[in-house]
Amino acid sequence: MARILYLGTAGSDDPTRAGFPFNFAMGALDAGHQPEIFLAGEAVYLMKDTVIAAVQPVAMPALKEMLDELVAQKVPVYV
Repeated sequence: MARILYLGTAGSDDPTRAGFPFNFAMGALDAGHQPEIFLAGEAVYLMKDTVIAAVQPVAMPALKEMLDELVAQKVPVYV
C-alpha cells in the first residue's frame, strides 16, 4: 500500500482538470492505497459549496459526489 499525494491547481473554469485529483484519489482507494489531496491556487475555490455543486467534469462523476465519497472514506484534503 502506497501513500499518494495528488495536487490540484485547476478551478471551475476547467472542470475536467479540476476533477482529476479527486478521480485519481478514488482510483487509488479502490486499489488499496492511501490517497491525499492538496488544493492550491484556483482549486481552493472548489471547496465553496456553490462552486463545487456546479462543477461537472467530462466522463467523471460530479465533483461534489466524488468529494463526498472521499470524505466518507476519510481521505485528507488540504487547502
